[in-house]
Amino acid sequence: MSRGSQSPPPLSLPRSVCLGKRVTPAWHCACWWHAAQQDIWLGPPQLLGERGHLPEGCHQLFLAGQRSSGVFQVQPAGSQPFRVYCDMTAEGGWTVFQRRMDGSVDFDQLWDAYKNGFGDLHGDFWLGLEKIHHIVQEGKYNLLIELEDWEGNSQVVQFVFSLGGESTAYTLNLLGPLSGELENALGEFRQLPFSTRDRDHDLKADTNCAKHLSGGWWFSTCGHANLNGKYFRSIPRQRHERKQGIFWKTWKGRYYPLKSTVMKIQPAVLEAEP
Repeated sequence: MSRGSQSPPPLSLPRSVCLGKRVTPAWHCACWWHAAQQDIWLGPPQLLGERGHLPEGCHQLFLAGQRSSGVFQVQPAGSQPFRVYCDMTAEGGWTVFQRRMDGSVDFDQLWDAYKNGFGDLHGDFWLGLEKIHHIVQEGKYNLLIELEDWEGNSQVVQFVFSLGGESTAYTLNLLGPLSGELENALGEFRQLPFSTRDRDHDLKADTNCAKHLSGGWWFSTCGHANLNGKYFRSIPRQRHERKQGIFWKTWKGRYYPLKSTVMKIQPAVLEAEP
């Protein structure tokens, strides 16, 4: 059996951790899993507890003193453990669920792929709708979207949201106004089901937006935003090609394919550090 197909063994917590190549006795961990040649850290002992319970998300790791970004194992309530990329900032720990930066991963995927996740947590990836739902099901979360164009300019958008389960087609519920300098590019609707080309849930009756534009997304009518569109390393000359790219209509317009995007989440009401 190859390393990539191995299932994690039962959680056994020695009293040391592989932190890079340095072993420190202050941490519990298991050094049995590797991704992209890096160890996945389980976290400090105060998070794991006597029975080795994993943190529910990245902000819990931040509260326990973790300040380095990287891949960690988490276990939200009611879920099996899974790996996430944690972006540790001054504002706390953010769980990244989407990253586009080099076009190395094809985002024109079907429903099951978007449900379960795909890509490389150290590169371009989609975490998976089911995992995102497990993380946010306990309450309101902030969604922070980071956008970059090909001239080195960047913008951010942030809003409070919740996410329904698969029975609702993972409907994105907008619970508050957007903050940031950009106007809303998700449409005038407050509830947006997720669509892929084999599961058409968009709000445009005569068009399958995911098939028309490429990639799965919370489409309203097709022209507002699609951060999971095709990745173009240069801007196509043909307009009909450009509309299939990564775009946020209220910044650069519908026909400007963006260079990079990051989507990450954090509890809307943060616990204070102990």
